Amino acid sequence: MKPYIFKRIAFLLLITSLASCASRKEIAYFQDEPISSMNVENLDTEITYRSDDLLTIDVSALDPDAVRPFNLPAVSYNASNIVSAQGNLRMQTYLIDVNGNIEFPVLGTLSIGGKTRTEATNYLKDLLKEYVKDPIVNIRLTNFTISVLGEVTRPGTFTVLDERISIPEALGLAGDLTIYGRRDNVFLIRDVDGKKSYAKIDLTSINMVNSPVYYLKQNDVIYVEPNKTKVRQSNFNPNNAQIISAVGIVATIVAILIR
Repeated sequence: MKPYIFKRIAFLLLITSLASCASRKEIAYFQDEPISSMNVENLDTEITYRSDDLLTIDVSALDPDAVRPFNLPAVSYNASNIVSAQGNLRMQTYLIDVNGNIEFPVLGTLSIGGKTRTEATNYLKDLLKEYVKDPIVNIRLTNFTISVLGEVTRPGTFTVLDERISIPEALGLAGDLTIYGRRDNVFLIRDVDGKKSYAKIDLTSINMVNSPVYYLKQNDVIYVEPNKTKVRQSNFNPNNAQIISAVGIVATIVAILIR
């Protein structure tokens, strides 16, 4: 075999070994966008309570004895989050059922689903006024979680304690975008009226802070798509260095033998 022919073959083998069939189609999530687009113009920016939400509801007043029947007793949990005689005291939660209802002491079945915190608080106050003078109601959502996926430093699901978090803050929890994250097309998935809907956010635009989706709601999912550089990098075998070295050694040996 003539040396120049061998060199061509070796070069072709090297290129073939490095190349891959990977493409954006095989890497990025949610490419076909099967869920409906969010109508952000008519979007309610305030959090509303939904089925499966967990709430703590604390009722207080000047007369502590008057409100005692309306408060669930605190329960002690151990380190494994199991009810135990020895552990940290924690308020019990109310689970909103599929019909948007909770079972409340004395008052019975209450419709909470679809209400904002302000609406639910006023609703409870009006009902309690029949039994308690000047009741104070404090409602907290305990299972407010958001998920951040894709090209971020620490993807995962995060619990938000103060029930208010913006898109930049959520990305901050995930360690910010990597250098390979696409910043002009961040994907947001949200449950709107019982249906999954999406919106696209351009982080490079200052107008993003005025978007109705700037503040997230419970169970929102953010996905950061990989950029072209990341996709191009995936087109090459991660063992490139070893392959180049092996091909070089073989080429050297063959060149010596055919001299």
